[in-house]
Amino acid sequence: MGLGWLSPSCSLHRDAHGVYQLALLLMELDREDEASSLLGADALYRLGRLEDTHKALLLALSRRPQAAPVLVRLALLQLRRGFFYDANQLVKKVVQSGDTACLQPTLDVFSHEDRQLLRGHCHARALAILRARPSRADSTAHTREAIAYLSLAIFAAGSQAVESLLTRARCYGLLGQKKTAMFDFNSVLRAEPENVRALCGRALLHLTLGQQQEALDDILLALKLDPRTVVPEICSLKPEAQAVIAQGLWSHCRALLSQPQDRREPLSDEYARGLLAVGETLIRIDAGQLSGHILLADVLIAVGSYEEAGTCLQKALHSTPWSEAARARRGLLWLKKGDVQAAVRDLQCLAETDAQELGFLLHRLEASEQQSLSQAAAREANALLSSGQPGQALGYCSLAVLAGGSSARHLRLRATCLAELQEFGRALEDLDRVLRVDVGDRDLPTRVEDLCSRGRLLLSLGDGAGATGAFAQALKLAPTLAQSSLWERPGRAPTAQAFLCHGQTCLEEQRYAEAWTAVENGLLADPEHSSLRRLRARIRREASLGCRLH
Repeated sequence: MGLGWLSPSCSLHRDAHGVYQLALLLMELDREDEASSLLGADALYRLGRLEDTHKALLLALSRRPQAAPVLVRLALLQLRRGFFYDANQLVKKVVQSGDTACLQPTLDVFSHEDRQLLRGHCHARALAILRARPSRADSTAHTREAIAYLSLAIFAAGSQAVESLLTRARCYGLLGQKKTAMFDFNSVLRAEPENVRALCGRALLHLTLGQQQEALDDILLALKLDPRTVVPEICSLKPEAQAVIAQGLWSHCRALLSQPQDRREPLSDEYARGLLAVGETLIRIDAGQLSGHILLADVLIAVGSYEEAGTCLQKALHSTPWSEAARARRGLLWLKKGDVQAAVRDLQCLAETDAQELGFLLHRLEASEQQSLSQAAAREANALLSSGQPGQALGYCSLAVLAGGSSARHLRLRATCLAELQEFGRALEDLDRVLRVDVGDRDLPTRVEDLCSRGRLLLSLGDGAGATGAFAQALKLAPTLAQSSLWERPGRAPTAQAFLCHGQTCLEEQRYAEAWTAVENGLLADPEHSSLRRLRARIRREASLGCRLH
């Protein structure tokens, strides 16, 4: 005979008196039957006869002193009657018994108000246990005791168990029972999908399980809903865990800001709110780090709040020298105000030290803005090169390259600057990028000069064979133009000497055809060079003796 007879959905619930009479009949048949005596007590409770209910339960308890179904009924009754000390002792016995299988059908008998009394009592008792801060040796036992009270509170609360579920989940987390804790957080989120504390708690569990993306997803949703609640949760973590969360948030925002989109269209309100919340959170997590302030400035610039972005940077850097990253953001703000020259001055500082970071900033500019930057940077670079300041010009050259889409003109300019700084390897890389673009015969003089410049760089790097190869290509395309360039730099004698050395090497290795070509090109550079003439005669003589030409 189950206690479910008195559930609210049963028709017998409307006739508690009849149920009581039936319980009396059953007890006449078997006075030791616990189920019949409890059925009678439940019926008396429904009839409002609390004193009689108390007597019936005490009688049942005398037969089974540790019976959880009896103890929990007595606890509820004593709470209802205002005897809180007795109720607490009874609840404690229920907790110590560990028998919770009976609780749900038992509690269904009682009114909502009485169940809430039990929920409140058990939840408060659990919080008091957790606040007691026992010694480390006793902490596990105290946490388990708190969990038992919370479980009873959850049974009593029914659908209103959110607070107890959240607290119990944290207790399970403290005990290392991560899957059980996850179950409680998920239970809360099924009932309240936007519960920020549950999202934060589940995020931290994901983090301990190595599920960083899942943790980040929960934190981001929580930030959209209530950033002020999220920050203390993150700050309560160990520094290592805080760093993981902060890096994940930073990377997420950077990825979103880097996505291609129509630069003429502002960010949507929802999109912008999420990014702003992350930026502000990073600042609160660690105000001493500039990365959060700079990210927030990036977001403010992206949403068009230029004055606020400037204020953000000023607050972060009021007592420290401006970093290159911060100066570059200030450069963007100058550009938005129309001061291209000031923008170029601030942006160029990042061009050589962190081209990837500068590329991130330039990504959000319109094509016309990028063109203005590249043109202004190139003008400044040319002026500095003309005044003999290649070191100062280099940053402007690189800014022109990055903002101008790596145009051939700007790459040549930077190659020239790098050559003056004797960074021949980098200069060669730029010039090779230019030469990979086939300009055809429409710009033959420029092509010839590029090849001559390449040869000069290779010569400076000690690659004589490579240098003569580039010189030979130029001489083949336009002999007169190439001669004029080579006679100017590196000069007739050095050019001829390079061909002579290469020709001698080829001859020693019996590569006669290459040796002959080297001599012929060398004589184009300096027709009167005596050593080249003698080498040509030697090659002709060996050929006349029957040596094979390869």
